[in-house]
Amino acid sequence: MTWTTLAITIAILILGFLGAPLIIWTAAFTGMLYFLGAPTWLIVLLVLPFLLFCIPPLRSRLFGGKIAGFLKKAGLLPVISETERVALEAGTVWMDGELFSGNPDTKKLLEPKDTVLRPDEQAFLDGPVEEVCRLVDDLQCWKDKDLPPEVWTFLKKNGFFGLIVSKEHGGLELSSSGLSAVVHKLASRSFALSVTVMIPNSLGPAELLHLYGTDEQKTEYLPKLASGEHMPCFALTEPNAGSDAGSIEADGKVFKNEAGELMLELNWNKRYTSLATVSTIIGLAFKLHDPENLLGQGVSPGITCALIPTETPGVSANERHDPLGVPFHNCAIYGENVVVSVDTIIGGPTFAGQGWRMLMECLAAGRGIALPAAMVANAKLVSRASGAYSMLRYQFGMPIGKFEGIEEPLSRIGAMTYLMEAARRYTCSALDSGHKPSVISAIVKCHFTEMSRRVTNDGMDIVAGAGISQGPRNILANSHIASPIAITVEGANILTRSMIIFGQGAMRCHPWARAQVDALAKDDIVAFDRAFFSHVRHFTRNLFRSVLLSVSRGWLASSPVTGPTAHYWRKLKWASASFALLSDCAMISLGGKLKRHERLSARLGDVLSWMYFLTAVLKRYESDGRREEDLPLVKLAAEECLAEIQKGFDAAYPNFPVPYLGKIMGGPVALWSRLNPIGRSHHDRLGSQVAAILRHPGPQRERLFDLMYVPESKDEALGRLEQALVIATEGLRIASKIKQSMKEGRLERGRPEARLYEAIEAGVITKQEAETLKQAVAARNDAIQVDSFPVEVFDKATPTPGFA
Repeated sequence: MTWTTLAITIAILILGFLGAPLIIWTAAFTGMLYFLGAPTWLIVLLVLPFLLFCIPPLRSRLFGGKIAGFLKKAGLLPVISETERVALEAGTVWMDGELFSGNPDTKKLLEPKDTVLRPDEQAFLDGPVEEVCRLVDDLQCWKDKDLPPEVWTFLKKNGFFGLIVSKEHGGLELSSSGLSAVVHKLASRSFALSVTVMIPNSLGPAELLHLYGTDEQKTEYLPKLASGEHMPCFALTEPNAGSDAGSIEADGKVFKNEAGELMLELNWNKRYTSLATVSTIIGLAFKLHDPENLLGQGVSPGITCALIPTETPGVSANERHDPLGVPFHNCAIYGENVVVSVDTIIGGPTFAGQGWRMLMECLAAGRGIALPAAMVANAKLVSRASGAYSMLRYQFGMPIGKFEGIEEPLSRIGAMTYLMEAARRYTCSALDSGHKPSVISAIVKCHFTEMSRRVTNDGMDIVAGAGISQGPRNILANSHIASPIAITVEGANILTRSMIIFGQGAMRCHPWARAQVDALAKDDIVAFDRAFFSHVRHFTRNLFRSVLLSVSRGWLASSPVTGPTAHYWRKLKWASASFALLSDCAMISLGGKLKRHERLSARLGDVLSWMYFLTAVLKRYESDGRREEDLPLVKLAAEECLAEIQKGFDAAYPNFPVPYLGKIMGGPVALWSRLNPIGRSHHDRLGSQVAAILRHPGPQRERLFDLMYVPESKDEALGRLEQALVIATEGLRIASKIKQSMKEGRLERGRPEARLYEAIEAGVITKQEAETLKQAVAARNDAIQVDSFPVEVFDKATPTPGFA
């Protein structure tokens, strides 16, 4: 290779990597021809076509219409329905846009500041939230199938059902971080308690009224919702309309009564409606029909939301489902020929047909707060309990937590817990800043619920028999039983993963895809030309970046920080470039058919999701002050993210559903990806370090488990474990001294607690240490006991309703 060829190659790579505009490429091409001694006429002949493309008005006139016509005819750009358009326009684009770009501004990713709770929010958390946690006995709630009456009274009296209602209307008006913290702490005590509180404070009447209600509706309902005088529910799901909420069959018809007033006649069959049996007001989603166009919105305005008093004639709300025995009110609710005024429409009659938009806009933010917070709380509960138990349960003369077989799941638990808390804070900081990142909200809901299930399963494996023996000593069984509920609600995870995260993200977050689709829909050739050729430049840049960052393993990318996490930021840029390139390949080759290739969409969505989690982990490390002791957690969580990103790529490349491109993706590209992965699983040394953090009491462990309710009494299971862990840790130190003396031959071999007298006589330990070791052994033995009951209890047991 000559120096000239090398220089030209380097110049091409630099221009491609930097995403140089076409005019710079043209100038470089001209200079190259001149440098190589090409005659002037040849230079002009070769450069002129490039110049035509460099002049937008001329380019759009000559080529824009032809390109647009070809793409329309070939179906390479999707046609967006009105329903899809409303969903796409709900919420905002946040950091997901940066990840889709292929070259994320990592300094921008670090900008958001973690929200500090307001003094009144912290006081509520330390006061009423702490108190209601003390009042609740989760096991008794499961037996009674409900919260006790005194807890319902306490919740109403202290404003728990008006957490998002404005202070003007008597509510607490918590920030997103404040609401997340409250639900988190409640969930660390009882999932049923947290669900009961989160339902009225998420998608439902209060939020819909706050955003869209008339002044009269707000004045009438919000103060009563805040005080608990009104108990709301929201009826959306039907037998034939689940995740596809747009297909609801609930029907409302506009008519005039004898007095000439405009009324609605409603019929519905709803299920999975939480709190319906204790509700006084129903938020109802239905399809509105106006045969005489009395509202002036057409004969079929579409999905509409209204507030229906539960006591209205024709309403039936007296049936509960049995959601795996979890004691919260989840109900079937019916309406037959229910007649109400059109003024019950949320926002008034002018908002007829706006229900789908209202629901999508509320979900854009709402599903990123309450349910994810509950999942983080569960992960912390599992981490705390399984870490403590692993130090209290002995086998073969040592704590099981020190066996590598236990360290492996324990380290996964620790890494996932750190990651989930990082993403919870990061997401809430965006919401508190005014963003409504619909794609990010879908990501955290979908993946947090899955992570929580995985963490719970790992915890159950660690505590083993103590996890399957029901009773007041069992900490994890209720979480294990309830985990499928979170997977199912607010958009089933299978649909969210396979259709929404990437499917919506590709249109919402891609810098140019939506612009092209909108321009084509409006026949705006100038706008289409600008978006199309910007997309070409975007694709070209990411092609070069993906290749060069892969070859250099990310080292050509910049990092916003120095130190031990810098290479993770570089790998994030590498992942983003490869993801953006693969996304474009999918969208360009499949066009409108992409939405039907759900496996590919799911795998690309996985890559996007784990890039977001990697960002959150790295951001948390910076926000927490770059604590050196946290590095094992940070590194293991980051490595898990990179391994999941690689898994997404590995699944996408060989299964690319395009004949010729698929062979390239499944052949050389997939082979190179496997030989040069962005991440791998199994980091045993880090895993041992993370497991040790979960096993040992101290400030770091407490920081990892902040916002949890931990009973002070050792009569409660978690309190017993925590107190036993503290004294058992000290006992282990003392026992180690005795064991060392046994190895040295100073003491006869045996169990350390059986050699206390000899150890004192030999000066190995003091009398006080001997007493501490006795207490440690007793506490340990007490903590690992499981519940058992007289056989008569089982003979007289009341069967679960679903199995009666």
